[in-house]
Amino acid sequence: MGWLVAGGAVAIVGLAVIVAAVVWGPELISRAEARDSTLGTAPHAAVEGPGIPAAGSAGTAPAAITDRVDRAWATATALRLGIPERAMVAYAGAALAVAETQPGCGIAWNTLAALGSVESGHGTIFGGALDDTGRAVPPIVGPALTGTEFDAVTDTDRGAFDGDARWDRAVGPMQFIPSTWQRWGADGNGDGVADPQQIDDAALAAAHYLCHGGRDLRIEADWIAAIGSYNGAASYLQKVVHAADTFAAN
Repeated sequence: MGWLVAGGAVAIVGLAVIVAAVVWGPELISRAEARDSTLGTAPHAAVEGPGIPAAGSAGTAPAAITDRVDRAWATATALRLGIPERAMVAYAGAALAVAETQPGCGIAWNTLAALGSVESGHGTIFGGALDDTGRAVPPIVGPALTGTEFDAVTDTDRGAFDGDARWDRAVGPMQFIPSTWQRWGADGNGDGVADPQQIDDAALAAAHYLCHGGRDLRIEADWIAAIGSYNGAASYLQKVVHAADTFAAN
């Protein structure tokens, strides 16, 4: 297996290794559409069903994004799709939270679930798991970006997130490199800490990242551009499309 790094995230995508951020322009979008006919309908980007969405007793939004999620729906959907329930409530909660703050984005839970699947198997990569608090155990840390197998990314966080004070490494179930996390890190579980190893925080950060720049993920070109900004490889796009469509269709 190889690590693929681009756009602030790292994914395991077979043997290809690329370190770059790629902008998906009209030509690349057209080529992607030609390769995969499923790219004609913004891969089920407006799936319904995950939430309440709930407001707190005082009329404010819940502190934790998971409090927005219909747990019966989450349990049944997670079981049907083979997604850990702890990850499912994070994906759904992040989509619902962003629907409140950025309603024009149109992000759906299955897009986040597709990214989580491709990036880390929903936090289960290398035999790990998400604990009851949503934290990856053991912590997920990618290889050092030393410039040998991958382009060099020198340390940006003094090892605070990745334990490496010389080189950066991608971290957590949604695989952020530290510099990207420092900009987009979020507190999804309401504990006052933005932790890339915690799935609620990571899913909410990923949702904000995908939605930035005024994207509407119900529009095909915007959906492709969002995935391309997360990781620009064509093989990565295909994997995310397949996972998003699979989750939406079952």
